[in-house]
Amino acid sequence: MPRVPDPPRLTTERRVTALPSDIQAIVRGDHSDPFAVLGPHRLAGDAGVAVRAFLPFAETARVLPLGTAEGARPMERIHADGLFEARFPAASALLAYRLETTDERGQVREFDDPYRFPSTLSDYDLHLLGEGTHYKAYEKLGAHLRTLEGVAGVAFAVWAPNARRVSVVGDFNQWDGRRHPMRCHPGNGLWEIFIPGLGEGARYKFELISRAGKPLALKADPYAFAFEPETPRTAAVVSSLEGYEWGDAEWMAERGRRNAPDSPVAIYEVHLGSWMRVPEEDNRFLTYRELAPKLAAYVEEMGYTHVELLPVMEHPFYGSWGYQTIGYFAPTRRYGAPHDFMSFVDHLHQRGIGVILDWAPAHFPRDPHGLGYFDGTYLYEHEDPRQREHPDWGTLVFNYGRNEVANFLIGNALYWLERYHVDGLRVDAVASMLYLDYGRKPGEWVPNPFGGNEDLEAVAFLKRFNEVAYQYHPGIMTIAEESTAWPMVSRPTYLGGLGFGFKWNMGWMHDLLDYMSRDPVHRKYHHNQLTFGLLYAWHENFILPLSHDEVVHGKGALHGKMPGDDWQKFANLRAFYAFMYGHPGKKLLFMGGEFGQTGEWDHDQSLDWALLEMGPYHGGLQRLVKDLNRLYRSEAALHQVDFDPAGFQWIDCSDWEQSVVSFLRRARNGEDFLLFVSNFTPVPRHGYRLGVPREGFYRECLNTDAGLYGGSNVGNPHGAWAEPTAWQGQPHSLVLTLPPLATLVLKPSPR
Repeated sequence: MPRVPDPPRLTTERRVTALPSDIQAIVRGDHSDPFAVLGPHRLAGDAGVAVRAFLPFAETARVLPLGTAEGARPMERIHADGLFEARFPAASALLAYRLETTDERGQVREFDDPYRFPSTLSDYDLHLLGEGTHYKAYEKLGAHLRTLEGVAGVAFAVWAPNARRVSVVGDFNQWDGRRHPMRCHPGNGLWEIFIPGLGEGARYKFELISRAGKPLALKADPYAFAFEPETPRTAAVVSSLEGYEWGDAEWMAERGRRNAPDSPVAIYEVHLGSWMRVPEEDNRFLTYRELAPKLAAYVEEMGYTHVELLPVMEHPFYGSWGYQTIGYFAPTRRYGAPHDFMSFVDHLHQRGIGVILDWAPAHFPRDPHGLGYFDGTYLYEHEDPRQREHPDWGTLVFNYGRNEVANFLIGNALYWLERYHVDGLRVDAVASMLYLDYGRKPGEWVPNPFGGNEDLEAVAFLKRFNEVAYQYHPGIMTIAEESTAWPMVSRPTYLGGLGFGFKWNMGWMHDLLDYMSRDPVHRKYHHNQLTFGLLYAWHENFILPLSHDEVVHGKGALHGKMPGDDWQKFANLRAFYAFMYGHPGKKLLFMGGEFGQTGEWDHDQSLDWALLEMGPYHGGLQRLVKDLNRLYRSEAALHQVDFDPAGFQWIDCSDWEQSVVSFLRRARNGEDFLLFVSNFTPVPRHGYRLGVPREGFYRECLNTDAGLYGGSNVGNPHGAWAEPTAWQGQPHSLVLTLPPLATLVLKPSPR
């Protein structure tokens, strides 16, 4: 990369005398350039050096020079509110020194003055940050432990180009914004200060005054690595990411193979706060370190390949499930500190389980301490209310056309992939990003320059996000939650696509849940809902999602969507899950669905694990899901050719009268295949003939009506021999017994 010219730099070596107006501005706390007044400054006419400090809680103060013959010198109070100055006529250079104060109780304190230290940002960093092309801005902005000139402390930096004054406030300065106003780099709107003596655990926020002179709500640090563990969880906490020793090198080296389109991907979607709690301890959350072994053991036993976590980024409103993010760079402190979350990911990796994070760059909450109206202007969001607000959700929309905002989000994505070793990001609400009129009525939205409703800036952002994510971390996966007919969501950008690795198949999910919710006597009139998904199954790299969105807001649990008595509800679920595992596309199931949670998901409670001890149905459904995952992972035919029609073949998709469908799934070699037959009525079908492409013996390798799953044990336990009777376009055929409300999976023996 060619060297860019250095932008102008501020310097503390100014030959100034404090003017009355400067003194008043410092005392009021609205001086836009405090480093021009505070700290060491050469006096005009080579009259020495003046040191100034604003110390509102000091009765007296002294300057203690370091590394010089100059002795300690009392400071003169030049303003009654606590502005002090000491002059060193013989000094010819800027002093290194410490300050000593005595308060009204006689307590003496000695400390380093933040205003004697230089900028912590290099010219090159300032240039990249200013133009919005610094993909590791999180290493410069936010709060970072630093050692400057041998002094340990914390370097703070924030982007607020339209603020009049920005200060760091916290417990260390009694939340007084006059104490630590920051240095401004006016060319790019970056503010920064090094505060010596601070360390990990210090709570802080940024206090901003707008150019109109109005104070804003104290703002959380957009780049904070951690937040306070107690409510309201709006103050950031100085935290270091360094020092964690990862043990997942083997996983990281081969995760590209595990995340590949031809590999089995069975995702267990989890909300960490409600997967499992400790009821005997006031229903408390499990911590990251407690969750890791429990969740890993369960996921490993169940045979899932990945977990997908609802957003773990800090969110003060727990009821948002993480989708109203405040701390984009901070794992929520509800379950532990940053190193604890690293340990969580590390543990799952060492058990062979991938970790996908839900990520919400489509919108952010209006919370006054968040990104909204950050510096007294619409900085992260659009100024025009027709573009600024999500009418359906009451949240704000990112301004993707602003380089600094796009860089903030892309840098955030890279941060989780790099610093926390996550294996993928599922991008929430992509459809709302793509369309300018999403959720808006006519006249409530602004067309793009060509008169269309496509958000071209969001499209450019998504393409850039995917290009950069795969460039720096080629083994990961990006997943779009996109529910419209937007073309080529999961196709490369060089072909005109958005560049995602996978896309949720929302149409399939809605069709199948609608079909399964109907009484079986009516299903024959909706048979096309079973088969329609195969008309577009290869247009995208699809994931079949049965997600958290389908078990909330009055929708009830999957169990409750099924018709009939308890036996039929579970039989329907079992048949549906097996059909899903045979259908092309990767798999996703929200927690609780694997054992038939009967109540709607409640984020304030643990899953109802006690159901597994109540009768055969819940435990039987859980055993079925375990066996489906085992079969799915072991049989190449079920995952190797998911996104090409060569991996799928209908045997019969037109038996609407009996609500039966049958199809083959084929491996890449074209020879290995499995036969799926689903009967979606409670009527057993005896002597049901099916065409098959090969002679020989077919064994029943899975029957959802088996007794160990809670079924009635109707089926073909001894398998079936193919007869030389051509049927349904195939040279051979089987005669089978189809169990009620069940799916069969059969496999031919080797030739």
